[in-house]
Amino acid sequence: MKKKFIIFPLSIILLAIGVFAGMKIQNAVSDDKLNSQVKKYKDALEITSRYYVEDVDSQKLTEDAIKGMLDGLDPHSVYISAEQLKRVNEDFQGSFEGIGVEFDIVNDTLTIVSPISGGPSEKLGILAGDKIVKIDGQSSVKIARDDVPKKLKGPKGTKVNISVIRPGLTEPLEFEILRDKIPIYSVDAYFMYDDEIGYVKVSRFSATTYDEFMKALAELKGKGMRKLVLDLRGDPGGFLDQAFKMASEFIPAGKKIVFTKSRINEFNEDFVSQGGSYTDIPLIVLVNGGSASASEIVAGAVQDWDRGLIVGETTFGKGLVQRQFDLPDGSAFRVTTAKYYTPSGRLIQKPYEGSKYSTETGMPIEGDNIDHSKDSKDTTKPEFKTNGGRTVFGGGGITPDYVLKSDTLTSYSVQLRRLNLFYIATENFMANNRKQIEQDFRSARQLRDEFEVPQSILDDMRKMADEKGVVLIRRNMIRILISLRHP
Repeated sequence: MKKKFIIFPLSIILLAIGVFAGMKIQNAVSDDKLNSQVKKYKDALEITSRYYVEDVDSQKLTEDAIKGMLDGLDPHSVYISAEQLKRVNEDFQGSFEGIGVEFDIVNDTLTIVSPISGGPSEKLGILAGDKIVKIDGQSSVKIARDDVPKKLKGPKGTKVNISVIRPGLTEPLEFEILRDKIPIYSVDAYFMYDDEIGYVKVSRFSATTYDEFMKALAELKGKGMRKLVLDLRGDPGGFLDQAFKMASEFIPAGKKIVFTKSRINEFNEDFVSQGGSYTDIPLIVLVNGGSASASEIVAGAVQDWDRGLIVGETTFGKGLVQRQFDLPDGSAFRVTTAKYYTPSGRLIQKPYEGSKYSTETGMPIEGDNIDHSKDSKDTTKPEFKTNGGRTVFGGGGITPDYVLKSDTLTSYSVQLRRLNLFYIATENFMANNRKQIEQDFRSARQLRDEFEVPQSILDDMRKMADEKGVVLIRRNMIRILISLRHP
């Protein structure tokens, strides 16, 4: 017995040493393989730089190599240049520094679509429809779209002078604008549809989305909101923590919102609701093919816990988790490290191969889809159960409980949108009728419910379309008129 007692722990020690040594050898082999590939690329780059027929841009070659490497992994592992990264950070940090306007180039002229609420331009009285013809004394007529931010954005506290032509005035208006920090709102709109239904439109999940969302809900609740329509159509996603906090407002505490799976244990995470103030409110979530990532997390949690109905079209199916790694030159790249799953275990990500997505499986038939029936031959969609026992499907994206497809635009309507004629016609109308509109309609709700689109707007659009060679088919104009009067 004594002999066996000594041999047993010795065998354990030998086994542990073997495992430890094996791990070290594996890591060493792995490092050797990686180093050999790095050397392979270095040799190829040096030889190309030395012998290529023309001078080569080694930075561009390296960036292209990184892009090619990531393209072979999945659709969402990407390289981001330093310039692109700056714009991305502005979008999702929720602010930038500048004069605070949304703009468009209309007939070669820099036109204000809307001054941003709370920004310096709004405070100075700059209005939608104003045309900027000079920036710091230089003409901005025929300015390239990409050059506008370079001239109007700048560090907080710096100044820029602009000359503005306003419809109805004969002389240009001169403004000296002190640049400031400008908020980028992710809650585009919120209002009471009627006496009890509130509506909130969220366009992205940025660093400020949850705070904006809660402010909107508080105002709507103060106006009597007892039901909510949350519009996530076209919302491409963003920060996971913002989606998690938003979903927690509707899901009772202790219930899972989303979880991630990875080959690396530290990237496996469960996100459990902390509870919120709206866990009992009747809820409808609007989605479409442009709703992705964080939007799908919210919609999936609401559906799996039977907390509301999902209405619209099947969502995009972006369920890959990226982590961003910064590079010394100010650029960065994002690598997929895990996958998102809804509370019932559905993988949000749709099928892909490398950077390409697989063929779409099609949309369910319009109408009631509460039971989520499917073609018995369709094996691409595994079945899952919601908290209430309803069947829902995996296979990518969130399939609605009530399928409602987007209105089909006519070819004529598409051309009008492409040429920006809807905006131009509206701008022309407002230039001549702004004062009368402000007198007749005291609120956005009154304007929505009572404004009748006059024939003059349609005639104006048709005239501009004729001048640009867009052929009118009479039934298309009738459909446009109907859609304008009944949005």
